[in-house]
Amino acid sequence: MPHVAEITAFLESFAPTALAESWDNVGLLIGRFEQPVTRVMTCLTITPDSAAEAIAEGAELIVTHHPLPFRPLKRLTGETPEGRLLLDLIAAKVAVYSPHTAFDSAAEGINHRLAKGLGLNSIAPLVPAAEPGQGAGRFGRLAKPQSLAELTAAVKKLLGIEHAQAVGPLDQHITRVAVACGSAGEFLGPAEVAGCECLVTGEVRFHTALEAEALGVGLVLAGHFASERFALDELAELLARQFRELKVWASRTERDPIQWL
Repeated sequence: MPHVAEITAFLESFAPTALAESWDNVGLLIGRFEQPVTRVMTCLTITPDSAAEAIAEGAELIVTHHPLPFRPLKRLTGETPEGRLLLDLIAAKVAVYSPHTAFDSAAEGINHRLAKGLGLNSIAPLVPAAEPGQGAGRFGRLAKPQSLAELTAAVKKLLGIEHAQAVGPLDQHITRVAVACGSAGEFLGPAEVAGCECLVTGEVRFHTALEAEALGVGLVLAGHFASERFALDELAELLARQFRELKVWASRTERDPIQWL
């Protein structure tokens, strides 16, 4: 039976925490390294629903993309939603690990998976790290040129969503594409410098959309949830292959809080 330490060591080798952004909170956030583990749940975010699911299903470890806690806490009480979640998990002896931006930037992390899923060639980090193949964002070339409308349809198909937003002329000619999961408007500049005609991400601010339009760089906005959640299913499969004695699953109750009508 593996312990928390063995599983977190594997996650660290897969997505080194040194890759995380300086503002992030990654690694083991709740729990003891020596705790035995038989059941693991992955999720994008710990919410009342996903926490209740993990506790009800007897998970000893949650691997969540978004950290909980994210910011330093001065007190831990049941007076806040975050405090109630943490107290419930601690009482149920559920450990919590978050790879967050380390997983985004890993060699086989979320952004690399997005780029591969869109069929990009010559994939490279938008902002390289010290180790080859690692770094923030990705960019590459399409096998054949697509319009912004065609690329948006490809993103929707890859992520299994019915709706997405686009910025720019729908007939815009695109050969070079940047990807950055989540809320990644800060990658617009690096995408333009890399010669990309489009940035695929989850969400951006209104003024970033205006800036992209002025620069002539198209945007495909799939939603924060959709741009990252698929990778937590794949991470559950990876952990199940690595630790065959474990029961590993991606949260079945997690959903996008934003409704696309």
